[in-house]
Amino acid sequence: MTPADSDTEDTADVRRVLAGETSAFAGIVRRWQSRLVNLAWRFSRDRTAAEDMAQDAFVSAFRGLRTFRGESSFSTWLTAIALNSYRSWLRDRPPARLADWRPPPTADVEDRERASVVQHAVARLPPRYRDPIVLFYFQEMDLAETARVLGLREGTVKARLHRGRKLLERRLLARQETFDDGPER
Repeated sequence: MTPADSDTEDTADVRRVLAGETSAFAGIVRRWQSRLVNLAWRFSRDRTAAEDMAQDAFVSAFRGLRTFRGESSFSTWLTAIALNSYRSWLRDRPPARLADWRPPPTADVEDRERASVVQHAVARLPPRYRDPIVLFYFQEMDLAETARVLGLREGTVKARLHRGRKLLERRLLARQETFDDGPER
């Protein structure tokens, strides 16, 4: 299914829900559940928490469905709601843990460790840098879509991506230096 097909189905389901056929929201959930859980997992690093976060996002979307005006794609609108919901969820909880992260089985040990360290570092970035990085690099949104979801100008997103990468680089280099200076075994 192409994004345009999905958007057409989503818009049709929105109309049906607003016309009183609330069961049509199940189609939206079916099409978007895995993507919203995946996005939530990038923030929480916990599968159960990610599922709860996605459920909260769907509840928020259902309650706010009347505010969808079609000025942007449904995917942009829903992702923005999910992102705001996930930010609220994170404000009320401790930082993400790495214990529940599972690297891909095909990656070698060094690649898995590197990916784990990078993802953990991204999760600990300030939200102004973390959110654009997660959407742009992990959710593979283009710059325009990332800007729409975050409600920012493209230039602002570019700047935050740049600053976020630089901060991430500094933190990872500092971490590496700490390990390099550690005791020999």
